[in-house]
Amino acid sequence: MPQVLIQFDEATLKAIDRIAPAAKRKRADFIRRAVKDAIFRQKTDRMREAYRLQPDSVEGSDVWELPEEWKETK
Repeated sequence: MPQVLIQFDEATLKAIDRIAPAAKRKRADFIRRAVKDAIFRQKTDRMREAYRLQPDSVEGSDVWELPEEWKETK
């Protein structure tokens, strides 16, 4: 897996260290998951907007209203 060097300010790093152990993840795992979640949300938002602009049908145009209920499949 390629590595990426990321620098955080002190406050952000402390917040990550407070949150990551609570989620029972190591820091790198926590950051990896956060990035994947952000990518998934961006894709979902783009798809929802595409369906809003051009729905399959008028009746089904609001089906994309609650994407936060979706689960990412692996």
